[in-house]
Amino acid sequence: MKELQHLNKYFKKYRYRLLIGIAITILAKIFALFTPRLIGQSINVIVAKLEGEIDVTFKADLAINIIYLIGAALIAGGFTFLKRQTIINVSRYIEFDLKNEIYQQYQRLSLNFYKKNRTGDLMNRISEDVGKVRMYVGPAIMYSIDTVTLFVIALIYMFNQAPSLALYTIIPLPILSITIYTLSKVIHKRSTIVQVYLSKLSTFAQESFSGISVIKANGIELQTNIAFETLSTESRQKQINLAKVQALFFPLMILLIGASNLLVIYVGGLQYVNGKIEDFGTIAEFIIYVNMLTWPVAALGWVTSIVQEAEASQKRINEFLKVEPEIKNTITTPTIINGNIEFKNVSFTYDDTNIQALKDISFTVNQGETLAIIGKTGSGKSTILDLIGRLYDINNGNILIDDKSIKQLNLDNLRNSIGYVPQDAFLFSDSIKDNIKFGYINATDEDVVQAAKNAVVHENIIKFVNGYDTILGERGITLSGGQKQRVSIARAIIKNPKILLLDDCLSAVDTETEEKILNNLAKVSEGKTTIIVSHRISSVKNADKIIVLDNGHVIQKGTHDELINIDGYYKNLYLKQLSESSQNQ
Repeated sequence: MKELQHLNKYFKKYRYRLLIGIAITILAKIFALFTPRLIGQSINVIVAKLEGEIDVTFKADLAINIIYLIGAALIAGGFTFLKRQTIINVSRYIEFDLKNEIYQQYQRLSLNFYKKNRTGDLMNRISEDVGKVRMYVGPAIMYSIDTVTLFVIALIYMFNQAPSLALYTIIPLPILSITIYTLSKVIHKRSTIVQVYLSKLSTFAQESFSGISVIKANGIELQTNIAFETLSTESRQKQINLAKVQALFFPLMILLIGASNLLVIYVGGLQYVNGKIEDFGTIAEFIIYVNMLTWPVAALGWVTSIVQEAEASQKRINEFLKVEPEIKNTITTPTIINGNIEFKNVSFTYDDTNIQALKDISFTVNQGETLAIIGKTGSGKSTILDLIGRLYDINNGNILIDDKSIKQLNLDNLRNSIGYVPQDAFLFSDSIKDNIKFGYINATDEDVVQAAKNAVVHENIIKFVNGYDTILGERGITLSGGQKQRVSIARAIIKNPKILLLDDCLSAVDTETEEKILNNLAKVSEGKTTIIVSHRISSVKNADKIIVLDNGHVIQKGTHDELINIDGYYKNLYLKQLSESSQNQ
């Protein structure tokens, strides 16, 4: 139960609802336990009538008992309804809070975390695992209170009526407790394995659906199906192994309850014949008590299984909740960002691959200037943009924003001051309008249209049947590559950021459209610090400063005019692209 202690804060939060639910549960069982007593009394009345001891009051006594039975049943039923409305509702509240806690933790964690963990596993922990935990905070607690209340009150009644018969009745219970303890340990172990395999299945399915175009293009549907079937078969076997252990509970409960009934009938019958029990109704009363205990005793095994599964699931959840984000916002006071950026001897190595992406990089970009970064694939261009947004922390050197170390800035203010267009444009399964407004949620429709015009995508959007209200498929699959890039540009510029980061975001558009976008960006980026990463000379030639990267080093610096007059990578690339452009014409 150690892992489940994490839920104590939620129990404290909803303690009043839980206490009311517990009180209602106890009252429901008290009124339910009137039934055996009233039935026992009614049988005694009938026996007395048969023996000729009662005549005048026979019908009246039975009628009163029937009225009491109906009343007790109605009250018990009402309280049972109310207990579910309190305790089960609390479990839903806790489920809601726990999912939000996990999701917020996912939002806090750094990019390295997502490189080391798979999406399907993350999804499984926030859905399947939380569902298992909810069963513990709801049904498991409710039925545990039911069971304890029923046992305590029923045993008090039974020992008051016939102590020796009650003792015989509870003989099977120690056997039950030992069996449950033994089986619960096995269930805990197998539940953990089952959840791991569910995560594997979720991950495999998620990756297959996301990469369905690649699967179809390469004609590997059959191999993918076989791989999924193999994983499903393994998961099924783990589920069966768990079910085999869980299946032992209910037959065992029925066996032990049946044994208790036989003891009541045999021992109770002997005691009645020998005069140790005065009323015949007591035997019937005990049989009803034992049968009323059937479900709670059976539920005890079920509850134990739920608790073990919840423990295993909460352990998996806690593993992520205990992870500390590598990037922390330690500055609580607001920070005003103007846009001066300076890299001083910056080096950076990725933890997951141990690849050194940047080596002793230094450059300065003043507010309102445009810096272009060009270089071969894997030279470290995108890494520089990630570091400016503090998606990673550097290993050596220093990054200054407005002459302050980037770690001394309020992280929220820094990122809110940045408009970032990633190399791989990501759009959400929402309307085009909402995808653009994602950059600035309070933007008006006019703002959205203007941003789309500046990104030269407005004409494409209005050609759709639903225009800006067109709902995109997953990851924006409805749009072409160039359209996705331009919508991403609109999303970045609509927030009017102090720093604009463009990571090779024009690679999928033609040169004519590229020229229009660059002209518009030159207007909207006035006074803003802009950094453009590109493989095209046409995208970077108008920048105030250009740096050329190779294998993490800055190998050239200057303006376009300076660099084309110096032998080196930039001039060679310029001549090559100029030649290709001439041939295409």
